[in-house]
Amino acid sequence: MNFKKTFEFSVTVTKDDLDEFNHVNNIRYIQWIQDIAKAHWQQIATEDIYNSYFWVVRKHIVDYKASAHLYDEVKITTKFMDAQGATAKSIIEMHNNSTQKIILKAETTWCLMATHTKRPTRVTKEIDAILN
Repeated sequence: MNFKKTFEFSVTVTKDDLDEFNHVNNIRYIQWIQDIAKAHWQQIATEDIYNSYFWVVRKHIVDYKASAHLYDEVKITTKFMDAQGATAKSIIEMHNNSTQKIILKAETTWCLMATHTKRPTRVTKEIDAILN
């Protein structure tokens, strides 16, 4: 399966996002990856699908390219790339919205879980249709 839809949103860096070096803390970037994934799923999933399935992280691969600083507006984009069995990969990019400079590129492997069993389940045709 090959997915092409891109989802995006922006965040403005606050003091709470910073580490002791006045850069965005690495943990905050991971939180933003989680946040965009959740927002994306909430937007595309029907109520039935949303109540029946959820995604968990199997792996994050993060390539930090530059730092974000206080009051920077960070544009975050994500899109699913492929799915096999119960897993799907997504690509996440973060850019400084005013300079367009890339801050981070990540690849996340997600595992689809059935809500009623809390066990992995294959990506269904119905889910494939909303991802494409």
